[in-house]
Amino acid sequence: MAQGGERRMLFDIRGRRRHVVRVVYAILALLMGASLFLVVGPFNVGNLINSGSTVSPADVLQEQVERQEAKLRREPENEAVMAALVRSHLGTANALSEKDPATGGTVLTHEGHLELEAASRTWNRYLEQADSPNPIVASLMARGYFGLAETSGGIPEAQEFVKKAAETQDVAAEGQPTVNSLSTLAIYQYYAGDFAAADQAAKEAVEAAPKAERKKIKKQMAEFRTRGKEFGKQKKEAVKTEKEQGKETLKNPFGELGGSVGGLGE
Repeated sequence: MAQGGERRMLFDIRGRRRHVVRVVYAILALLMGASLFLVVGPFNVGNLINSGSTVSPADVLQEQVERQEAKLRREPENEAVMAALVRSHLGTANALSEKDPATGGTVLTHEGHLELEAASRTWNRYLEQADSPNPIVASLMARGYFGLAETSGGIPEAQEFVKKAAETQDVAAEGQPTVNSLSTLAIYQYYAGDFAAADQAAKEAVEAAPKAERKKIKKQMAEFRTRGKEFGKQKKEAVKTEKEQGKETLKNPFGELGGSVGGLGE
């Protein structure tokens, strides 16, 4: 596990910037449905190890990553192996995360951050190879990108990862256009500042829902749109504060989420 300075804490605030940062985080906290690393699709880490085993899930997953990487070197165009490797990297990031005793939230360690970066590299390679990317893997990778946004070094980098999260969730929604995938896409896009695309995804989410649920979902999507607008304003204020206070200001307005942005119906 990462120790001391190696752990990438999600944020650090002092003095006058505390209020600005908390307002930003308060808006983002409204999106929190479940931890980014609690669920990695049907894949279950516990199934890999015997009950009572002293072997850590992280060790098991890292060994699995090594085997998949070796197989991919032998079969460099194997899409299934690439997709499995993406999931294994995400699972390893999960296993390497820690619980913050102060907040109860999930803290991504430095090693976990590296696993997300590795998942991103493999995902990009997979996209170049696959004609029809797996929507489940895309959805998981979108969450991974949001995790990278949470632990990035500054606002521009965080913004770029949120944009990638939206783009990757778009792949998931295209392959599996459900209420959940479309609403999640709209949420990512609202927070990435792409309101035209988000409005379209929200509309499609409403249309995909049962008639009895459409009014409720439409209202919820409108609320997320408002929050996205508010968050955009807070980001601008955070950037302004950062410029004014220099090194004493926050570095990442996406931090301290402690979890993913989930869609409706989860």
